[in-house]
Amino acid sequence: METVVVQKYNLDEEQEKKEIVRHYRALLRALKPRLKKGDRELVRTAFEMAADAHKEMRRKSGEPYILHPLAVAQICVEEIGLGVRSAICALLHDTVEDTEVTLEDIAREFGSEIAHIVDGLTKISTVIDSSTSTAQAENFKKILLTLADDPRVILIKLADRMHNMRTLDSMSREKQLKIASETVFIYAPLAHRLGLYNIKSEMEDLAMKYTEQQTYKDIARKLKETKRERTRYINEFIKPIKEVLQEEGFNFEIYGRPKSIHSIHNKIKTKGVSFEEVYDLFAIRIIMDSPIEKEKADCWKVYSIITDFYHPSPERTRDWLSNPKSNGYEALHVTVMGPQGKWVEVQIRSKRMNDYAEKGVAAHWRYKEGSTQPQQESKFDQWFTQIREILSNPDSNTLDFLADFKSNLFTEEIYVYTPKGDLKILPVGSTALDFAYSIHSAVGNKCIGAKVNYKLVPLSHKLRSGDQVEIITSNKQKPSEDWLNFVLTAKAKSKIKDALKEEKRKVAMDGKAALERKLDHMKITASQYNINELTQFYKQPSALDLYYQIAVKNIDLRELKEFSLLGDKLEAPKPAPVKQPDHVAEEQVKHQIPSKKDAELIIFGESSDRIAYKLANCCRPIPGDDVFGFITASEGLKIHRTNCPNAAQLLANYGHRVVKTKWVKNREISFLTGLRIIGMDDVGVIHKITNIISGELKVNISALSIESKEGLFEGLIKVYVHDKDELDELVERLKNLDGIQSVQRLEES
Repeated sequence: METVVVQKYNLDEEQEKKEIVRHYRALLRALKPRLKKGDRELVRTAFEMAADAHKEMRRKSGEPYILHPLAVAQICVEEIGLGVRSAICALLHDTVEDTEVTLEDIAREFGSEIAHIVDGLTKISTVIDSSTSTAQAENFKKILLTLADDPRVILIKLADRMHNMRTLDSMSREKQLKIASETVFIYAPLAHRLGLYNIKSEMEDLAMKYTEQQTYKDIARKLKETKRERTRYINEFIKPIKEVLQEEGFNFEIYGRPKSIHSIHNKIKTKGVSFEEVYDLFAIRIIMDSPIEKEKADCWKVYSIITDFYHPSPERTRDWLSNPKSNGYEALHVTVMGPQGKWVEVQIRSKRMNDYAEKGVAAHWRYKEGSTQPQQESKFDQWFTQIREILSNPDSNTLDFLADFKSNLFTEEIYVYTPKGDLKILPVGSTALDFAYSIHSAVGNKCIGAKVNYKLVPLSHKLRSGDQVEIITSNKQKPSEDWLNFVLTAKAKSKIKDALKEEKRKVAMDGKAALERKLDHMKITASQYNINELTQFYKQPSALDLYYQIAVKNIDLRELKEFSLLGDKLEAPKPAPVKQPDHVAEEQVKHQIPSKKDAELIIFGESSDRIAYKLANCCRPIPGDDVFGFITASEGLKIHRTNCPNAAQLLANYGHRVVKTKWVKNREISFLTGLRIIGMDDVGVIHKITNIISGELKVNISALSIESKEGLFEGLIKVYVHDKDELDELVERLKNLDGIQSVQRLEES
């Protein structure tokens, strides 16, 4: 993937006009095969309307704003595979929000369908920069609503986000972090779910370029350095297969392509290996030009030819021909032992399947008129129905909804059958209870157990592909809080929460009656003001929670006598005044929550005495780490690493609470961090390790534990370092010791 080098913008008016016309012509060229009578004029009208509406506007980079809608339209057509109407919508996507153009103008010029899509895009954008986390999540909810309404809205939105990610260099660091995290948190999973694998991979790579700059650069450099030997290896691997395929008379394409930087990084992290040890840095792709009725047979023939030359790994063979993924992806994946003892992944698919793999839902739309298999169409449509169902619940907590929904975007799937043989697709890790809710919420709510392959199992039993499941219900059963711990699907979670809320509401009504009786006894009216006063005093999120806590006896109503009465209004008891300690300077209190203006926060240096902050336990940053500050509700300012496991969620959902931070060298302060060391269990290895840490580098050790097992040892060491440079040097020196297999920094220490 190429890295775009941003140059200073310096075109004059004449050059600008030429640049805009060049982009417009490129869009028309991309649309050429799709243009019907009268389309060219419509596209021109849309372009002129957008160019005129945005004529005074500039992007952050300095270039004319109209280049953005043109680029978004180009991505829609070339990379997502949308047509003329979507290109028109992409050209107009920012006009209603940012300019004088109204929806009525668009409807008058292009008709109601295009106006409807532009309206959907405007609605999504209006809350994108909202200052509260819930509004941010509400925005994602809106995105999904429009997706269920007309998928083109979300596809154009993905193109818009893709172009923003490609041109992120001209943004400020905080904006880069916020947009990159938001992208990886919701847009990349959506692209994945809609079958747009190329867009998903590029989005993840670009997000990583900004959130984990050093790691990104390192992997990109290593990929570049190993390109020549990879190409040589791919050619050696392909040669015998190519010859046989040609002899058999197949019409095909075969090539190797590198895996994305993000997925290589994930492998390095999850498998605990180095870059050199990631065996599948690339995948071989074989694309067959076969008629639809021979696709499957041809793919299996190719599989047979490959396995004649190379041994397959049975547990790494994936058959998505017989059971396509729920986002329409069909292919046969096999991992084989290639030359030089290297594992190689081969993906076999037809041209039509490849179109699905790259264009996802857009290809689904295109094939709709043609000969799409009913199974495929129903998969997408089933998913849209599911979204509508989850979204139709008006009072679900939006942030919970987002977390649940997101967890279902990326997961691999299993195929499970009903007693009658109907197929249900569920995420890996789903339980019998998830299956019950996938049939119907009423079945889920009454579920007491299940029979899997004719054997009785509990609700929490994890299902496997190929299981046949019969649900057992009882009218006496009702959902309980612990059910949430063993369901995985968003539908099951939202239905259980609904049922629990209903149950809670019933219990709360008893609490409400008790409170009203008590207030009546004290001759105080149960007015809205008084209820609000009590809700705030007892720190409850809502009046319903207050009633519930009273009903379950967590709040003692006898305390009410301490309240005073002003007219007909309750006044809460005053807390005893807390004396401010003398040593807390006034300055420090003032600076606890930094203002927007004071965003350039130096963590160490002259201002460190004024700003109270804590280092987050989830990632334990040390000086030199790439960090951001985050204002928490209860603990003031917390410092997180940008590659912290929680960073994407915090930056995407609470961007307004992020404070720019940077380290200033301070050699007097040491930070506790942890290392995991794995190596050969050799005599004297502990001495060598401690000698480097304490003897050579003079680093203090806080704790050390070593476990040996079958010739290998695993050591956990906690050390005090001054900054990241010192830690990096320590890691490097330990790695160079004989017999040391890996040295990794612990996320938590």
